[in-house]
Amino acid sequence: MPTQQRQRLQLTGLLITRSEKGMSLITPDDRKIDIPTRAKEVADITGAGDTVIATLSIALAAKLPLEMAAHLANAAAGVVVAKVGTASLTLDELGQALDDDERYSTH
Repeated sequence: MPTQQRQRLQLTGLLITRSEKGMSLITPDDRKIDIPTRAKEVADITGAGDTVIATLSIALAAKLPLEMAAHLANAAAGVVVAKVGTASLTLDELGQALDDDERYSTH
């Protein structure tokens, strides 16, 4: 997204969910970062977008950087799509999903 359009819309950044392709983040400096899906299995995509919005909102409210917040939201969506129906996510499940990914594991 060109800087002019982003500024006209007064966007700091833009996160686009792309179904099985994951997400794309347009950063404040107009870099495009593709974030691949983290779902190991998909049972139902109902509510995945809502999970992304909720997790991203909480992460940004907690002052996490935009790119980190997007990766966290992607991990959260990867957990809920493995469940049938509209599903919630626990902090333990999110922590486990992050631990399972070597990029975020603290072990």
